[in-house]
Amino acid sequence: MTSTADTATGSAPAGPVAGAGQPPVAGRVLRPTGRRGQSGRPPRPRRRSVGSSRAPLVLLAPAAVLLLALVVYPLVRLVVISFQEYGLRAIFTGQAGFAGLTNYTNVLGDASFWPVILRTIAVTASMVVGTLVIGMAVSQLLTRLGVAMRTVVSVVLVLAWAMPNVASSLVWQWLFQPFYGVLNWLITQMRVFGDHTQDNWASHPGQAYTIVLSLVIWQAVPFVALTLYAAQSQIAPEYYEAGSLDGASAWAMYRAITLPALAPTLLLVTILSVIWDFNVFNQIWLLTRGGPEDATLTLGVWTFVKSFVSNAYGQGAAIAVISTVILGALTSYYIRRLIRSGEEDL
Repeated sequence: MTSTADTATGSAPAGPVAGAGQPPVAGRVLRPTGRRGQSGRPPRPRRRSVGSSRAPLVLLAPAAVLLLALVVYPLVRLVVISFQEYGLRAIFTGQAGFAGLTNYTNVLGDASFWPVILRTIAVTASMVVGTLVIGMAVSQLLTRLGVAMRTVVSVVLVLAWAMPNVASSLVWQWLFQPFYGVLNWLITQMRVFGDHTQDNWASHPGQAYTIVLSLVIWQAVPFVALTLYAAQSQIAPEYYEAGSLDGASAWAMYRAITLPALAPTLLLVTILSVIWDFNVFNQIWLLTRGGPEDATLTLGVWTFVKSFVSNAYGQGAAIAVISTVILGALTSYYIRRLIRSGEEDL
C-alpha cells in the first residue's frame, strides 16, 4: 500500500531517470541542459575587444605610410608642378608662379606630341606581343623538359630577370658596338652579308628599334614564362589524356585546353607588361638616347628631355601626367576584366 506521505509528496517510483543520472527530487522541475543563463535565455555573443579590431589597421599602417610617401605624395606633387612655372629659378629660390594650363597647352601644341604618342603605343604593343609570344613558347617548353633540364632553364631565366636594367643595357651596348661588337663580328664571320664590322646599330631607325625591343623582351620573358608555367602546371593531366584518346593533336589540345585555363594568368601578365613597357626609359636612353632623329623618342624619354635637358620642369610634369592618364585608359579595360573574372571564380 502506498503511504499517506508518499501520496502527499507525489514521489515517483524508485528507478533511474533517463538522461539525469540522479533520482528525481520532489518539487523540482527538470530543465533541459545547455549553456543558458539563469533566466533560461542563451548567453549573449562576446564582443570583440578593441585591440583585436585595431590589429589589421596596425599591421597595414607601415605599408600605408610607404604608399603615401613613395606614390601618393610624388603623384600629387607632380600634378602641382604641372600647373606651375617651374624652372631653374624655382629650384634655387623655391618659389614657382602659377601657370594655369600653359604647360599643357604648350605640350599639346608641340609638333612632337602626336608622333611621340603614336610611337609609344606602337613600341609598347610590339614589346608586349613579343614578350607574350616568346613567354608562352618557353612556358610550353618547360612542360616538355625533364626535371634536371627544367631546373637549369629556370635558373637561367631567373638570372636574366634579376639582372639590373642598367647592367643589361651596358652589356647590350657592348654586343652591338661598332668595330669590336660581338654581333657585328659574328655577322661578318658568316661571310654572307658582307663586312659589318663598322655597322652602328644605333644610327639607323630600324636597327635602333631592333636592339631596344630585343633587350626589353629578353628581360621580360623570364617573368612571363615562369608565371605561365606555374599556371600551366596546375592543369589536371586527365584533360590531356582525354584529348589524346579522342585523337586530338598537340596544337588542338593547346588551343582547347591550355589557353582557356591560362586566360586569367595571361590577362594578368598582359596588364603588367603594358604598364612596364609603357614606362621603359633606361634601356632606350642608354642605347639610343631617343635617336636617331627622335626615332625611338617615347613619352618616358620625352619627359626626361623636357625636364632635365630643356629645364622645363613644368612641361615635363605635364607630359608625365598625360602619360599617367593614357596608361590608366589603356589598362582600365584589362583591370575590369581581371576583377570580373575574380568575382566569377568566387
